[in-house]
Amino acid sequence: MDEGRTSVAPETGHIAGLLCVEFLHLKTAYSGFLPHPHPARQKIFALKPALARSLDLGSARCDIDAMSTIKTVCVYCGSGPGTNPRFMESATALGKVLAENNVGLVYGGGSIGLMGAVAKATLDHGGRVTGIIPDFLTKRENALGRVQELIVTADMHERKRLMFERSDAFVALPGGIGTLEELVEQLTWQQLGRHSKPILLADIEGFWAPFIELIAHMRTTAFIRPTLHVDLLKAERVEDILPRLRAAAAAAPDDTKQLAPDVARRL
Repeated sequence: MDEGRTSVAPETGHIAGLLCVEFLHLKTAYSGFLPHPHPARQKIFALKPALARSLDLGSARCDIDAMSTIKTVCVYCGSGPGTNPRFMESATALGKVLAENNVGLVYGGGSIGLMGAVAKATLDHGGRVTGIIPDFLTKRENALGRVQELIVTADMHERKRLMFERSDAFVALPGGIGTLEELVEQLTWQQLGRHSKPILLADIEGFWAPFIELIAHMRTTAFIRPTLHVDLLKAERVEDILPRLRAAAAAAPDDTKQLAPDVARRL
């Protein structure tokens, strides 16, 4: 299994997006994107010398605009700090990375724990933050008033729907049951073909290793069948998160990135 992805049903199409990653020298973005050996990977490395010049793949010109599809990232994470200082450090570092890359943060609206750390770091470095929080949690999780946009919802269902609609990709930092539930819901809708927005585990200090093992166990026991696509990115370092999301977004067709209207209404 490659470092950048877990439990993936390989895709061979949309090579142009992957080539753009190398063109921009973001090697970590696709380091685990395709399995070894793979014709698409061989094609990437065969074209590598030409990438120092302008790249033209058929009629598809590769430029920086192809990598700009990630404008907002939804971060799921705990409302507590956890036991390892690296968790808070990583949340802070991710907020800084988002701000410096002009990528907006969408998150659960709180000011404590990892939630507060990622939001405050984004704001402190000039980034934009949208907090979405249900009314009954505004006091319990101390809604962060500094954000540019704070949306108070009637319930959790509305919160999750808006977080989906406002985001181009999803990142799960360490967290508890709520973080796990939000992550699994996005994986479920993706598996059922309702959207193809990138989903990434920020596996800080191996936090998500038991979950990754559980996914593998579900596959081994045939509850995740070979025909059911589980496309889950993974990054152990904060600096790898955004490149891998961008590579995955560039490879996904635009018409599969939206939740079907009937599903959105039911949510």
